Amino acid sequence: MGVNVGIVCAVLLLATQAIGVPAAAPWKKLHAPWKKLFKGNIFHRKQALPIDTLFKLPVSNSSWPPGGNFASGIIDLGGLQVSQISTFNKIWGTYGGGPDDQGITMFEPSGIPQGFFMLGSYSQPNNKPLYGWVLVAKDVSTNTNNPSLKQPVDYTLVWNSASLKINQDGPIYVWLPTAPDGYKAVGHVVTTTADKPSLDKIRCVRSELTDQCETTSLIWGSDSFNVYDVRPSNRGIQAPGVRVGTFVAQNGNPNPPSIACLKTTNAIPKYMPNLQQIKAILRVYSPTMCLHPDEEYFPSSVDWFFSNGALLYKKGQESSPVPIAANGSNLPQDPHHDGAYWLDLPADAANKERVKKGDLPSAVSYVHVKPMLGGTFTDIAIWIFYPFNGPARAKVEFINLKLGKIGEHVGDWEHVTLRVSNFNGELKQVYFSQHNKGIWLDSSQIEFQSGNKPLYYSSLHGHASYPHAGLTLLGGDKIGIRDDTAKGNNVMDMGAFQLVSAEYLGSDVVEPLWLNYFREWGPKIDYDVNDELKKIEKALPGKLKSSLEKIVNGLPPEVLGEEGPTGPKNKNNWSGDEV
Repeated sequence: MGVNVGIVCAVLLLATQAIGVPAAAPWKKLHAPWKKLFKGNIFHRKQALPIDTLFKLPVSNSSWPPGGNFASGIIDLGGLQVSQISTFNKIWGTYGGGPDDQGITMFEPSGIPQGFFMLGSYSQPNNKPLYGWVLVAKDVSTNTNNPSLKQPVDYTLVWNSASLKINQDGPIYVWLPTAPDGYKAVGHVVTTTADKPSLDKIRCVRSELTDQCETTSLIWGSDSFNVYDVRPSNRGIQAPGVRVGTFVAQNGNPNPPSIACLKTTNAIPKYMPNLQQIKAILRVYSPTMCLHPDEEYFPSSVDWFFSNGALLYKKGQESSPVPIAANGSNLPQDPHHDGAYWLDLPADAANKERVKKGDLPSAVSYVHVKPMLGGTFTDIAIWIFYPFNGPARAKVEFINLKLGKIGEHVGDWEHVTLRVSNFNGELKQVYFSQHNKGIWLDSSQIEFQSGNKPLYYSSLHGHASYPHAGLTLLGGDKIGIRDDTAKGNNVMDMGAFQLVSAEYLGSDVVEPLWLNYFREWGPKIDYDVNDELKKIEKALPGKLKSSLEKIVNGLPPEVLGEEGPTGPKNKNNWSGDEV
């Protein structure tokens, strides 16, 4: 979606500049306006909050096909065994600020197995059901001089809420363990008194088993004090960093965090699912995609696209394109993205329009399975191919506009990603790709149907993936690009899939030839933007006309060309994390 991506980014930038939003330091962009809404107020909690509900998947599934170490409950990182704990004791809550102004709750893990120790507390906003986890650890190292785990030597008080006039369950004290030399803290301890916690409360981890981490989402804050979620800084199919599930609490700039993540020293694929387990996971969790009732450009299988007249063009030989073999065997297989080749629709007008529309009955999802977060999770990227991406639409104040050719391009690859725990096979998160970015959501925040199958929505013409139906306006409240989603009669069951890649399984999975085509899946065509604008502006009053002109004329020239995307293997998330 090359054109829409650029339009969205530029519209957002220009819209924020137009209303006078000042620039901010990168870390300050994590702050949110709700942070000062509750200060100085004392409330009394009057109703239940989403976090009071413990989320469970619609259907319990604790049995997977046998073989290997997948879903065995414990993962060995190399002298350090870890287990994923999802049961908690509540320590403290506050009921203002944070997402939706509903506050935050802090917990410590409960039900810790014999021989395992807490590595840190857990924290979550109150605006969603409780569905978190943290790792607990057991030292299985044979090195008695430098064991994998040690008690802290002291604690530092990071923050307390005793002096704040907020709606809270009494004061909270957040402590950072002081690690012995050669060890690092990977989480905090929280208490309800000013007394330092017992040194036996938590364990620090030998430095060789830790990795650098970074903050992600802001959970809650008060003035300069902030609570963030954290994850390994280096993430990918070969990255050893392991997310602990704990939070970091600190004042001022959040990076670098005061705590570390874990790191595996064992083979990353050791706890990944085998072929039969992958099939079982997809039987349980394969999503259903809802297409907009007004959608005109449907997905198809790649084979259908090739077999219905798709053409391969070569630079310098544009007058003699070559029909693509049904299996893609005549596509270039070298890993170059140099503009020397591109694909296009059939040359004759009738077939071109027919193939543009796609063929939903032929459509299948293309599955890539990869290890993530040091092999403690399995990411299942589910790709969908559309022969054509339709024109963008805009909302300018109260007027909705079609943007002519702006946004159109041949070839459109979209995806969602399932993140499955290798401790127990549970679906923990789903990633929804949206143009050049996307969003991770916990399983507690998405819709399900037919058991544990996620339900999601493809936007009209643009095919971005959304967890819920409705309008998302990209750019601002009054002017922006429309991403409309709604539930219609046309749905795609991702259970009809082709496993196209799982590198860690070696020769057990044979990649289709088209997957290793690294050039564009559509042509680049320039058109006169002013001509497109003139057509659109006829529907606008004077003031709104100038607003639209200001946005479109501010777009960089390369954004206004019609350009097909590259295939899945060219994306950063093929070997890296989603965001």
